[in-house]
Formats: sequence, C-alpha cells, structure tokens
Amino acid sequence: MTSGNGTNQRRITILGSTGSIGTNTLDVVQHLGGRDAFEVMALTGNGNVALLAEQARATGARLAVTADDNHYASLKDALSGTGIAVASGRSGLIEAADMDAGWVMAAIVGNAGLAPTLAAARRGADIALANKECLVSAGPLFIEAVRRGGGRLLPVDSEHNAIFQVLEEHQRHAVERIVLTASGGPFRKSTLAEMEKVTADTARAHPNWSMGLKISIDSASMFNKALEMIEAKHLFDLDPEQIEVIVHPQSVIHSMVAYSDGSVLAQLGCPDMRTAIGYALSHPRRCNLPVERLDFAKLSRLDFEAPDEVRFPALRLARLAMQRGGTQGAVLNGAKETALEAFIEGRTGFLKMADIVETVMDALCGLPAPRSMEDVFSADEKARQLAAGLI
Repeated sequence: MTSGNGTNQRRITILGSTGSIGTNTLDVVQHLGGRDAFEVMALTGNGNVALLAEQARATGARLAVTADDNHYASLKDALSGTGIAVASGRSGLIEAADMDAGWVMAAIVGNAGLAPTLAAARRGADIALANKECLVSAGPLFIEAVRRGGGRLLPVDSEHNAIFQVLEEHQRHAVERIVLTASGGPFRKSTLAEMEKVTADTARAHPNWSMGLKISIDSASMFNKALEMIEAKHLFDLDPEQIEVIVHPQSVIHSMVAYSDGSVLAQLGCPDMRTAIGYALSHPRRCNLPVERLDFAKLSRLDFEAPDEVRFPALRLARLAMQRGGTQGAVLNGAKETALEAFIEGRTGFLKMADIVETVMDALCGLPAPRSMEDVFSADEKARQLAAGLI
C-alpha cells in the first residue's frame, strides 16, 4: 500500500504495542526496514506511557493511544512538540483501529481488544490476530466480520500460526485432525497436592517462552491451551473432535496437521514469537528474521505425552464449551479472567480456578447464541459477576 507521501511504505497499526507481542512486532518491523519500509499509523498501550511514547517517537507513528483515560495527560506531555496525535480510552482505540492501515496487529489482551479489532476487520484490514477473545468469546461474529470486510485473518499465536503454515488449502477435504502442542508448563510433573500450593510467582515461570504475567499463568494452568482449542475451531472451521492437544516439553514442534493419507505435517522452530509475527507480516512471502536456527544435531530428543485432564481440567472445559456453543466461550473466558485476577491477588487457589469456571459455565449454559457484540459483552459480564461471587 502506498502511503500519503507517495512512497511504497506499508501502512500498519499495532494495537497493544507495549506488550510482549507488540514489542516483538516492532522488533520485526525494525529488522525488515523500519521507517523506510513501514508507515506506522497508530500505536496503542495501556499504563506504560513512557514506553508507548518512546515507541511512537521511534516509529514516527501518527497516533498514540493509551487505553486508560487517566494516562492521557501524561502521554500528551510525553509527546508534546512531536506532532504525534494523542487519544485515550475506548474511543481512542477505535480511532486507532479505523486509521488507514492495511495490516493491523491485534495484540490487546482481554475483552478490551474486541471492539477495536472488530472495527479494523470491518473496514477490510488484514488482521494479525494475537487477541484470543475475538474468537473465544465472539468467534462466529468475528469470522463473519472478517469475511464481509474482505481482509485476511493471519493467526499469530505460535500454535495457530504453525497450523496456518502447514494447512494446505487445496487439501482441506483430507484433514483428519490438527494437533496443538503444549509445553506442559512449569507443573507438568507436579502432583495435585503440590499444585494446591502454587502461587502466582511460581506459576509465571514458563520453561520455554518469555511472556506476560497473565498469559504465563494461563499456560501453567493450560487455560491458554483451552482457549487455543476454541480459537482453532473457528480459525480453521473444524469440529471439536478434530482438535487434539499433545504435551511436547521441548516446544520445537509448534503444531501439526494430520491428513487422511496418514501424512502428518509439522512446523518446527526455536521458541521465538518473532517467527510467527514475521510470517503474518510478510505472508505469503517468507522474510529473513534474526531468530535462532534449529540445530537438529543438538536435539537430543523430542518427547510427547497425553495431557492429564485431571490435573489440567481446562482442556475438558474447552471441549464442553465447543460442544455447547452459544455464549459458552465468552462465559468460560469471563469466568477464567475473574478467577485469574483473584489467583494473582492471592484470593483463590491455583486449582480452584477451574472449579470456578466450570460452575459458572454450568450455571449459564442456557444463554442464547449471541447475535451481536452486546450479547457477547452481556454474557461476559454475567460470567464475571457470578465468578466473583464464588471467590
């Protein structure tokens, strides 16, 4: 896409630029040419105003947005004299999403990312999707918005990106199942008794990936994988029975597709989110990235084991949500986020999170299928309120 100044820069926006995915995206953008190759239309963040302002100055972004209205004045002061526009709150996020960028990284964590990502999809932008809630909470509505807008949906989660790379479009009829790999997290070999004593500090220590606090704890409980199962159903139009999870501690194989002729195609690589981000940014071409190369001679072994759904019931709850349909994805996610906040604050236990989620899912399984985003937000709010009452 040609920018307004007549160059051949690609116009991009990063929703959630100060988080792990956002900072890695900017690293990839810089490696692939920086301001000579990309015109950054908008960057958004939340409370880390200093980093957001630094990113906006470095990229020459047209607009910088803090999701928190309370930080507006600080961000405006930090960017005073730069010519970079500043906005805040939900309206600011929508403004950023509506800017004329052909490629949008959707990396805002939680339901706060739903509205701006949907806005970008509706105007036809290519969506590099790292926000789980768009598909977990509002899968059919979001997929339809992308279809109507005419843009592409480019998955950024390493597992879904791996499937995206090896899922042969002309062989969709032959797909038997997909296999999402999971590292097993820090408690792969822990007993239930040991897991009852887990704290947020111990749960955040992922063995392979460098991620934020919440996603690290989600990975430790395998709720992250549960959400990925629901995402995969909508991304690749699969039946729940076609989605399998296997524990692979080395995180070298990122996911696989099994075909009806017995072939299994896998995507491998060293654990580095820049690979998936780079693929989404340059698709359908592959770009040259400064990531560690896989050395097969140094790989002593690749291990696989079935996940234990007694110790990690989140996977069972994901299947239940997919089978029930309706608003169960939104309910699962809303209850999970409430339970996760309580766990981080020390108000509930690590294993209790799944109990809370299941109780809320059962209580709200009669809600009708969502026909609008308002229905999704309503189900989410009901789930959060009910979960809060159980803590």
